[in-house]
Amino acid sequence: MEGKGNLEAAIEQLLNVEKQMRLAGDVTSTTKAVIDILQLCFEAKDWKALNEQIVNLSKKRGQLKQAVTSMVQQGMQYIDQTPDLETRIELIKTLNNVSAGKIYVEIERARLIKTLAKIKEEQGLIAEAADLMQEVAVETFGAMAKTEKIAFILEQVRLCLVRKDYVRAQILSRKINPRVFDADPSKEKKKPKEGDQVVEKAPADIPSLLELKRTYYELMIRYYSHSNDYLEICRCYKAIYEIPSVKENPDQWIPVLRKICWYLVLAPHDPMQSSLLNSTLEDKNISEIPKFRFLLKQLVTMEVIQWTSLWNTYKGEFEGEKSMLGGPLGDKASEDLRQRVIEHNILVVSKYYSRITLKRLAELLCLTIQEAEKHLSEMVVSKALVAKIDRPMGIVCFQIVKDSNEILNSWAVNLEKLLDLVEKSCHQIHKEMMVHKAALKLS
Repeated sequence: MEGKGNLEAAIEQLLNVEKQMRLAGDVTSTTKAVIDILQLCFEAKDWKALNEQIVNLSKKRGQLKQAVTSMVQQGMQYIDQTPDLETRIELIKTLNNVSAGKIYVEIERARLIKTLAKIKEEQGLIAEAADLMQEVAVETFGAMAKTEKIAFILEQVRLCLVRKDYVRAQILSRKINPRVFDADPSKEKKKPKEGDQVVEKAPADIPSLLELKRTYYELMIRYYSHSNDYLEICRCYKAIYEIPSVKENPDQWIPVLRKICWYLVLAPHDPMQSSLLNSTLEDKNISEIPKFRFLLKQLVTMEVIQWTSLWNTYKGEFEGEKSMLGGPLGDKASEDLRQRVIEHNILVVSKYYSRITLKRLAELLCLTIQEAEKHLSEMVVSKALVAKIDRPMGIVCFQIVKDSNEILNSWAVNLEKLLDLVEKSCHQIHKEMMVHKAALKLS
């Protein structure tokens, strides 16, 4: 009791000093008095008094911004030294309430909420942690370091993915422009001009830009895996593959390159997929995994692929890919792989045939007539190719039917070529006649 009385007397004395300095507008002395009061409470291990003094000091009339900032920063240093979890949460909530709505301590508030969200997540309260993090819009904080902003948004995205809130995860991920990861950190930062907002240095526990890049794309892989968007997953792995620390280490880039190959094969055929496929084949590193090089080579070669022999060759490799960020390749992926092979085979047939019977098409695809017709119809609907099926005759026509405008245009071009040819022929005949007449006169 005596110790408590001494503490109250010392605090009362310092409060009088703080009041005088605050009313006099002395920033340095007010800040020192505020910090000394907090230090006394901390040394006495009176956490209740510490929380009370933080609230009381922040509510003082005309309290200086610098004093509040210093008080919040000082209070944050005590968080890790609290005796138990309950005291820690109470102190964080007190500092959070004091800093709420104050722009000059917005960075401190963001860090406090991140700490509180981490505690909530450890307690298994994922929804509460995600809701807490979403309260803060760090992209509007001018004084926060770029890496700290990105790390905070990535944490928001991660919690949404854990919560299976994929819509909000996508909205939050769009706050990060992927181009920001390509910035050269070695370039010297411009010195801030007078009047500009000074950007704070990121804390020591914030990862580097390249580490954040990897985290960003790993989270995006988890997001795209939810909707089985194979091409986007492939592009994310491609971005990870391009990170210097990954590309320099074969133990890291070989597994990533294998995943790039699998998702390229699983992705539907379109210009982007075709471009990625060719660029991957041109990569000299692909020769280190010849089995996958052969797999990609089959897709760019205009030849029919036998599904049974392909599956028997790659089944072990396919089922062995367990370390996928979005989960292992399962039954859905194997069905999609078969679908891609069928689509490739139909495209090959359309290149070599203008007309083919459904029976022969089904034989080439190793399918029943009904299955062949179904897959062909799906490709026509998705505009992957142009085809017409004459069902009574059982004939598929791959020729593009031109409309009246295209036919007229082609006729016009042909007439123009014909007239040009006639004109050149007349000119040559006239020239020969002139030369012949000149030769007769001379003789």
